[in-house]
Amino acid sequence: MADTVTSPLPKTAAPRQSTMIGIALMCAALFCFSCLDATAKWVNRSVDPMVTVWARYMAAALLTFMVINPRTKPGVLKTRRLPLQLLRSLLLFASTICNFFALKYLQLVETQSIIFATPLLVALFAGPLLGEHIGWRRMAAVAVGFAGVLVITRPGSGTMHPAALLSVASTVAYAFYNIVTRMLASSDPVATTTVYSSIAGIAIVTPVLPWLWTTPPSPLTWFLLATTGFYGAFGHWLLIHAHARAPAAILSPFIYSQIIWMLVLGYVLFGDWPDAWTFVGAGIVIASGLYLLYRERVKHRKPERPA
Repeated sequence: MADTVTSPLPKTAAPRQSTMIGIALMCAALFCFSCLDATAKWVNRSVDPMVTVWARYMAAALLTFMVINPRTKPGVLKTRRLPLQLLRSLLLFASTICNFFALKYLQLVETQSIIFATPLLVALFAGPLLGEHIGWRRMAAVAVGFAGVLVITRPGSGTMHPAALLSVASTVAYAFYNIVTRMLASSDPVATTTVYSSIAGIAIVTPVLPWLWTTPPSPLTWFLLATTGFYGAFGHWLLIHAHARAPAAILSPFIYSQIIWMLVLGYVLFGDWPDAWTFVGAGIVIASGLYLLYRERVKHRKPERPA
């Protein structure tokens, strides 16, 4: 029997395989983040949302310090820009607490559709804060995206729940959190930034926890509280590895696939089904975000050299 000769793979096969793995990791990370919000909404029915926030930070910090700590990474707490690290941590905490309180009253799809406006805000504020100014096309996309948020919340119609304002506040805080993260990327390593983010929530909530404490009513609730930190930490770990495998320009559009997970989890766990206006508004926000990504790729596309 003749030996089987295996032909070498094309040069493009390995990069393509790496990209596909990156996309799969990205989708898995988004599933973890969706499970985090769904779990928080579930446990918030029996405990104070501040307890959920504390449990999310505590569990995530324990998982983080198992890998990143002064012993495994000496000098991990040293930062060149301490005020920015503290500001970034506070912004993430503000975004988390507003989102968890909003989840107590809103559907998963509603909160996520509003949070999808984050890239729009980043594009809007990156000009004055980072010097990354946008043209009229992207400015128009930002305006259309905000119109989509108004369609979702429908202020003045009598149907807007006040908790929608918390979701908007969470989105604003998260947008500035992303901007500050980009400011820190050139000065501090990722490990340092990660550790500061884990510490902040514990340091803020723990002193007031005795006055807010609600004892979880069942072992299942205890377990779900613990999993919030796991979903957050593991999701970010998957996200980092996804970006190591594939370019951000390819991965970014898949962020909007999270709406599918939110829709499924909301319907299965809580029997929620968004109304038509929520779908319309979410579609407008997603379309605006995708157009911003497209314009960003066009802006940075290098012209082809003539043969």
